[in-house]
Amino acid sequence: MEQPFCGVEVLFVAGFGPITQNSSQSVAFYQQALGLPLKPMEGNEDYLLTEHDALAGVKHFALWPLAQAAQSCFGQDQWPQDLPVPQAWMEFDVADMEKATQTLLDQGYQLLVANRLEPWGQSVTRLLSPEGLLVGVTLTPWMRAKA
Repeated sequence: MEQPFCGVEVLFVAGFGPITQNSSQSVAFYQQALGLPLKPMEGNEDYLLTEHDALAGVKHFALWPLAQAAQSCFGQDQWPQDLPVPQAWMEFDVADMEKATQTLLDQGYQLLVANRLEPWGQSVTRLLSPEGLLVGVTLTPWMRAKA
């Protein structure tokens, strides 16, 4: 069911997971202690994820190293010292990326990335939430129902 949210029409939660600062401890907890079915992403051994719908209720759960999150947002491996270090990431797939991005800008949010097409085919706008979560507003084609 589509829900309009202040001009941003969120369709579903596209993904969620912690942003790791000590990947070996995080792997020990999420994969070994909790038994989550995590596997390395092809071409990126440090990004551990679940297969599509492998974890009921979540389309994509992954451990995202902080250096990779920083690279994705700022083009560098270090998170800027003037911004809170995010503890987790969450992505919301929306009906209209341009409208959602503009709505966030109009509401005064500082965007870290604005409607960028990633090499893997996902469009994303990223910002920090008031709680310090790295939030993405996305269009993820392979997660959408086939018509």
